[in-house]
Amino acid sequence: MLKDLIVSLRPQQWVKNLLVFAALIFAKELGNSQAVLKSVLAFVCFCLLSSSVYLVNDLIDASSDRQHPLKSKRPIASGRVSTGTAVILASALVVMALAGAFWIGTKFGLAAVAYLGLSTLYTFALKHTVILDVMTVSLGFVLRAVAGALAIEVEISSWLLVCTVLLALFLSLGKRRHELVLLEGEATSHRKILTEYSPYFLDQMIAVVTASTLVAYCFYTLSPEIEHKFGTKYLSLTIPFVLYGIFRYLYLIHQKEAGGNPTQMLLTDKPILLNIILWIVTVLVILYLG
Repeated sequence: MLKDLIVSLRPQQWVKNLLVFAALIFAKELGNSQAVLKSVLAFVCFCLLSSSVYLVNDLIDASSDRQHPLKSKRPIASGRVSTGTAVILASALVVMALAGAFWIGTKFGLAAVAYLGLSTLYTFALKHTVILDVMTVSLGFVLRAVAGALAIEVEISSWLLVCTVLLALFLSLGKRRHELVLLEGEATSHRKILTEYSPYFLDQMIAVVTASTLVAYCFYTLSPEIEHKFGTKYLSLTIPFVLYGIFRYLYLIHQKEAGGNPTQMLLTDKPILLNIILWIVTVLVILYLG
């Protein structure tokens, strides 16, 4: 039971919440122990919140998940975790997360409430609305980044938020495409919204978002405002890492028919993982040692 409950919390998805550290890094506050502590606590709060959302989502989607070749093995869909247990655990996580969030700060607490509200709205309604479903998921990533800035009371670049939402859209659309291709004729029985999509339509949107992401990131790193803010003009040296990461992900989607779980892919595909590590190291060297 304990193992199944932990699996239901989807701890592997907590990597998404690392976005709360973006403000800490780009505000050059890594040397501020108080800011680091608040960011860590903010990360924990979002992990608790996201896990509660996953529990509720699994409860709502239990019947449709049983039609999916992979999701049918989830503890709630398979019946290994009861509805009552999942509800109690989800409620406890929400209470702990919001209590911690408002302890960190009122603004951060409100951001946490906004994230919870958006996620709940997505679970019950927006995930059934074409285009808005993937846009809502992307907005969730933006709220993580904004919340991280509010936790340590620093400004976050609007360009960074634009890059975050575009990259999240890119990953979300890739996931939708994988679901559509994997399930083929059974896609509608698992998720009705997939009837509104086609591989061609998704490929068109992915192409637009891919180009937009690259252009936005280039503008961000080459912006005179950013150069003045960080006191360096070398942030543009990180562009090749972003370019390779996007191309590698496209390769995995189209050539390897992967992409159903972007988080798992980012953690298990060695070239992408190495690329992310190199990007982080390069950013830190440029910002803190440059």
